Amino acid sequence: MSAPPFASEISRRIWWDKYRLASTVRGAEHTVEDKRRRIAGALASPETERASGWEERYYDPLAAFKILPRGRIQAGAGSGREVTLFNCFVMGPIEDSLDGIFRALREGALTMQQGGGIGYDFSSLRPAGTRAKRTGSIASGPLSFMRIWDSMCATINSGGNRRGAMMATLRCDHPDILTFVDAKRDGRELRNFNLSVLVTDALLDAVGADAEWPLVFPVSGMHDGGPADETVIVRRWSGDRAPEPCRVIARLRARDLWNRIAHAAYDCAEPGVIFIDRVNRENNLAYRERISATNPCGEVPLPPYGACDLGALNLTGFVREPFTPRARLDVASLRQLTAVAV
Repeated sequence: MSAPPFASEISRRIWWDKYRLASTVRGAEHTVEDKRRRIAGALASPETERASGWEERYYDPLAAFKILPRGRIQAGAGSGREVTLFNCFVMGPIEDSLDGIFRALREGALTMQQGGGIGYDFSSLRPAGTRAKRTGSIASGPLSFMRIWDSMCATINSGGNRRGAMMATLRCDHPDILTFVDAKRDGRELRNFNLSVLVTDALLDAVGADAEWPLVFPVSGMHDGGPADETVIVRRWSGDRAPEPCRVIARLRARDLWNRIAHAAYDCAEPGVIFIDRVNRENNLAYRERISATNPCGEVPLPPYGACDLGALNLTGFVREPFTPRARLDVASLRQLTAVAV
């Protein structure tokens, strides 16, 4: 038995505006059943044997509202359009040069044009006020280039009915971290971005000890190594496979930074935090990749050029004899449909 098509008028309106397709490879959609048939047929199409049997295996749990593929699949599968069925991506490292920055911007724009959200770690960009190694010009800092990404996102999505999604991360020891933490206090700033601070174990230790916290940047990215009396410490910087010497640009109390993050999050819900050392320790591919960003919503840490394909299982659909003393979860069906969903 099929689930009712809409729980409320707002549900119907969201479907009509964002997920109903007027033109697909199967024709125009007039009902939710049309959409479900489109999705099931598209997902079954790569099967070389028994494609029709796979279509029914996909359609039945969709119709029963037990499996719910996320937005990119709902909007793109079987549409005949050149769009991605992956929800979000983490893009590659941003090279700290004008060519590298705009190459990364182009990659992000093309990905977003196909419907994917994007995440970036901006820690590789030199802090504001420092000199470029090759040209000697003064750097404007990561925030200035993030504004270009923000404008790109607004422009790419200006003709559609879905907002673009982006995540920007910055290391907690980057010299521009305070500017990053306070960026969303101006309601006009970076409206297409979610922001997250990459919090290291070292910062948490310094907060606990009420210690000084150095803000640093790799010597290799500075105009020079700095005078001999300036402190250089070794850090494993974003995008690098091995630790490298970093020049101390400034110092502050670790608790001042932590309190600044907490107050900004309380006042304007940004930035979030990612405990990045824990993420990399728990990553079962840590032997070959380093993670420093997530998808725009923050639930999936991904390596450079990683992607996430999202979906949900409606657990209420697997409850037998609900609201009775015999209520139980149908684990066998859940196991079977989890495999189908994946």
